[in-house]
Amino acid sequence: MRIKLLVAFLFVFLISNQARAVYTAARAYVYDQKPPEWFATDEAKQIATNILSYQSALGGFPKNVDTAGGVYKGDPKDIEPTFDNSATTDELRYLARMFDATKDDQYKQAFSKGLDYILKAQYPTGGWPQSYPPGHANYDHYITFNDGAMARLMIFLREVGRDEPYTFVDADKRKACLAAWDKGIDCILKCQIKVDGKLTAWCAQHDEKDFSPRPARTFEPISISGCETVGICHVLMKDEKPSPEVIRSVDAAVAWLDSVKILGIKLEDRKQEGTPKGFERFVVEDPSAPPLWARFYEIGTNKPIYSGRDSSIKYKLSEIEIERRTGYQWLKDWPKNLIEKEYPKWKKTVGNAS
Repeated sequence: MRIKLLVAFLFVFLISNQARAVYTAARAYVYDQKPPEWFATDEAKQIATNILSYQSALGGFPKNVDTAGGVYKGDPKDIEPTFDNSATTDELRYLARMFDATKDDQYKQAFSKGLDYILKAQYPTGGWPQSYPPGHANYDHYITFNDGAMARLMIFLREVGRDEPYTFVDADKRKACLAAWDKGIDCILKCQIKVDGKLTAWCAQHDEKDFSPRPARTFEPISISGCETVGICHVLMKDEKPSPEVIRSVDAAVAWLDSVKILGIKLEDRKQEGTPKGFERFVVEDPSAPPLWARFYEIGTNKPIYSGRDSSIKYKLSEIEIERRTGYQWLKDWPKNLIEKEYPKWKKTVGNAS
């Protein structure tokens, strides 16, 4: 039993890290590697106390905070729960392991509160906003694939609905988790962008009502994403019996990613005093460089696009201000492993869509 539990959580750790991609600071998830017996120790209990102190009244947790590192000292009313940057799901996995090891009901109750928060946050159309309750003035009410937010939530709910460590969760609630997964899959398929009738991939945000691509921060325009698409494919590929629609969706997304890879360039950061980050970033020609992908591609042309805080679209990284040029990941190899390893392996198991 204990060996199976450890194996299951190690699997969770590896898969959920795929969805985290490049945007996650060290948080509670690092403890997923600990053996089950460790969670009964005083050290584990102190970390659990720290984590519980950061749980908001709504059930979620804040982002960009080491919730495992110490007890929250502020006013609980000031805690702003979110799904961004791995917040909430990491803490809930830890609390589930604490309950399994100690049978202390406080961990079960806190976990249930957080799970309810996630389920309540799902839109009727199947997507999730960046945080709940969502605002309406800016972009935080859009369906948020950005930084893997929705992908992480869906993978977590599937774990709760199916995996052994969560058998303490009420059976009806586990069914609700799997129903939320199904709605999320349907939402993903509806969000996939078509150009001239052909499926491509996804924007980082989509409208929560009509599924159309939407912008986020001033430097995050409407586009097709070379980064977020990878996490979405990971979600679709976890379906054990994928429908023809799911298979077609992944096939199209991977084909699109392969078609927009950028060859013959590399990024080079050179130390430079007086700059915001202490360096300047250059795009350098290099015929031997491995492929890179842009974070954003223009819909319809597939041209890489870049934008500063003035929201003006540029086609060269050098044309935006240095603060954004060096303060954001515009080019990287996000899809490399998906295209070269994960997708071919997956195709062998599912075949082609009928």
